[in-house]
Amino acid sequence: MARAMFEYTKTILMKVSFNSELFCKELEKSLKRLLPYEIKELSIWLKHFTANKPELNYCLPLIA
Repeated sequence: MARAMFEYTKTILMKVSFNSELFCKELEKSLKRLLPYEIKELSIWLKHFTANKPELNYCLPLIA
């Protein structure tokens, strides 16, 4: 079940990536739901996902 939440989180973040405010809000919510090792995985995924989306980079300190 926990793995499903991780995949769900990635899906939601991809869908709201058009709006940086929504992206940050969903990222904050996901940090409350995910397990510590999933947050580390999410951090790695986010670095790759936001590599060509500079408007989302200001949300990354939330996960650090």
